[in-house]
Formats: sequence, structure tokens, C-alpha cells
Amino acid sequence: MPIYEYRCHKCGKAIEIMQKFSDKPLTRCPSCSGRVSRVISNCSFHLKGSGWYVTDYKKKDRSETQEKESKPQKSEEPSSKPDKEKS
Repeated sequence: MPIYEYRCHKCGKAIEIMQKFSDKPLTRCPSCSGRVSRVISNCSFHLKGSGWYVTDYKKKDRSETQEKESKPQKSEEPSSKPDKEKS
């Protein structure tokens, strides 16, 4: 069951309630009976590793590809400094 977060307009208290999808949303604060509204917050659940859309299948952002192209590449050619001959 998902956890929904509500904030009371009267007392300012934040409330987290576990509800079914079929349950009606809260309208009143359990503490002060003031009106509440549902708060949309960030989810702490994050999929890590390979095999997910974000890591493997998502198209690269144009700014990312342009940054990679604009970075100077290290040349792998030997340096043009002459070697000192031993006598």
C-alpha cells in the first residue's frame, strides 16, 4: 500500500498515512480537524545498476554528448621530443 503525505492548513502539521488506492483521500486533520491537502514529495526509492531505462535505454541528452565531443582528446602519439643519444 502506498504512503500518502498530507499537510494541515490550520496547524501546519505533516501527516503520513498508508492508504489503499481505493480509499478516499483525507480531508480533515486528525489532530485539529483543519483542512488538509495532499503533498507531492520525492520518492526515496531509486533503481541502481544496469538493465533499467535510465542507465541503458534512455537517449543521451544533447548537452551531455556535446560536452563529451568538445572535450579535447588526449593524443596517444609519442611525443616529438628527440631522445638524447648516449656517447
